[in-house]
Amino acid sequence: MGYPLPDGSSLMSMPSPAERYAAARRRNHEAKTALASFRELYPFELDPFQVDACRALEAGHGVLVAAPTGSGKTVVGEFAVHLALQEGRKCFYTTPIKALSNQKYSDLVRRYGPQTVGLLTGDNTINSEAPVVVMTTEVLRNMLYAGSDTLRGLGYVVMDEVHYLSDRFRGAVWEEVIIHLPDSVRLVSLSATVSNAEEFADWLVAVRGDTTVIVDEHRPVPLWQHVLVGGRLYDLFVDEEQQKVNPELVRLAREEGRFTRISPRGGRNRRGMGRFYTPSRVEVIEKLNAEGLLPAITFIFSRAGCDAAVLQCLHAGLRLNGPEERETIRRYVEERCAEIPPEDLGVLGYWEWLEGLERGIAAHHAGMLPTFKEVVEELFARGLVKAVFATETLALGINMPARSVVLEKLVKWNGETHADITPGEYTQLTGRAGRRGIDVEGHAVVLWQPGFDPRALAGLASTRTYPLRSSFRPSYNMAVNLVGQFGRQRARDLLETSFAQFQADRAVVGLARQVQRNLEGLEGYREAMTCHLGDFEEYSRLRRQLSDREAELARRGKQQQRAEAVASLERLRIGDVIMVPGGRRQGLAVVLDPGIAAGLEGPRPTVLTVDRQVKRLSVVDFPTPVEPLARMRVPKKFNWRSPQARRDLASALR
Repeated sequence: MGYPLPDGSSLMSMPSPAERYAAARRRNHEAKTALASFRELYPFELDPFQVDACRALEAGHGVLVAAPTGSGKTVVGEFAVHLALQEGRKCFYTTPIKALSNQKYSDLVRRYGPQTVGLLTGDNTINSEAPVVVMTTEVLRNMLYAGSDTLRGLGYVVMDEVHYLSDRFRGAVWEEVIIHLPDSVRLVSLSATVSNAEEFADWLVAVRGDTTVIVDEHRPVPLWQHVLVGGRLYDLFVDEEQQKVNPELVRLAREEGRFTRISPRGGRNRRGMGRFYTPSRVEVIEKLNAEGLLPAITFIFSRAGCDAAVLQCLHAGLRLNGPEERETIRRYVEERCAEIPPEDLGVLGYWEWLEGLERGIAAHHAGMLPTFKEVVEELFARGLVKAVFATETLALGINMPARSVVLEKLVKWNGETHADITPGEYTQLTGRAGRRGIDVEGHAVVLWQPGFDPRALAGLASTRTYPLRSSFRPSYNMAVNLVGQFGRQRARDLLETSFAQFQADRAVVGLARQVQRNLEGLEGYREAMTCHLGDFEEYSRLRRQLSDREAELARRGKQQQRAEAVASLERLRIGDVIMVPGGRRQGLAVVLDPGIAAGLEGPRPTVLTVDRQVKRLSVVDFPTPVEPLARMRVPKKFNWRSPQARRDLASALR
């Protein structure tokens, strides 16, 4: 028991002088690191996973960071930018979409200035030789194939949303970049939480060298799942930890199935259907506003649908802002759009767009004017736009978190057909809900649709992680580029290092190792099978041969027995009295029709049993040959369908 001190501690609990000295040295060392100066750029403490990833990067390792949407993965990417500038090297920051590139460019310009940061997308080229360049992944892939001079001095590449490599249309681009980057470049891969992060990291180690895996599955803002049925909001789970589906929703789904079943006249029974309707977009926003769940993003999987949703809200007279907010919005919009010629405003739909903004409502999709999109993003971040109708591109890392996310449907067009969204897509979309540092919790709301299955939604919502699968498929264009730049053998080697090949090979290698272990185990058994009593392997072989011979004789015996039974059935004639040996047809019977021309299965005689049943027999009913016991006269025109005729003949049979 130590001597108590005024602060409640004791002498025994205090660190020793040696421990205090070691701690002071650590603090002094950390104060001189790049991470220490980087931390000063943020008004908040970094999370442990962010610190671990930054330390690994500063130590010279590549890093793979897998964490939920909204957890702050991009801090690690921004640290790569910080390191590159300190070391006098270049950093490329890649994103899957132009909108995310534009936003990240704006963020970095605010921190480092326009002279330090450039932008390369299909639409814009700004300061391409800057030490920090933000670009879409395809731009970097094209640079690598062309051997661009811009690659000189490149020290770091950040691949944001790297899980996009599973996209079947564009995913191969991510693998091409990872494979072709020079070995001297440190790679920072930022991914949503995937279940096979270690496997992906093993591949990165194989093609890129030392890579540290940082996985954090903790979501900083808890997410609550809801279903909006008519005008009522239900929790999807009654116990979030146990993931138990709300029994009230299950009951409602059963009731809806009962109410909508087809009636005998072909109509539908609508009795009681009042509460099972899908609320309109206006009703959804009004409900969220009443529940205090705004601002909200409603995901609609089409640009036209997003624009139509805003018009519906305008025509319904929906207003989410007061006079002061409307005035603030108007001033900001006029300032941002001052360079647009007045004669073009009507063509661009400016006035309808401005009316929606003033009411707190907007659309967000790739078909909008970039300035319009940026204004929507800024006003939404400031809380002046309360409801945004957006396509799924908004879920790809754009910094527009909301208190709530609404999904109208769980089906979307995937480029070929309408298909159910995957758990990964659901996680990505709903991950926008919950603003860190602002909201205590986020809310995901799914609208009730005809045929809605709460358990299916629970399956989507409860799948926290999903595997990352390669979509890498070599194309003719890729092959030509590789052969032209690296030669045939090097091109083959590069193709063999794809993640798809790695995943396939890993499975084969695992099976081969298992086979090898089994063979080694058998070899050990073989050595133990010979002793002073004799050779057990020889004995086992003789027993196996004997068993095989016995089985062969038994099989031949059954074949012979069957052949004899078939031959005996072929000898039967009308009126023969026989004994059916077993089964449901057991007992005396008289042959009505020999059935000799029945086919490959042999004769199928038709008989009348003593209980007046007409049966058709086969060789299966006679394991041994059948012999007639007697003969009796069967009328020439015997009608076996007549109960009286069957009764008379059965009486004679007895």
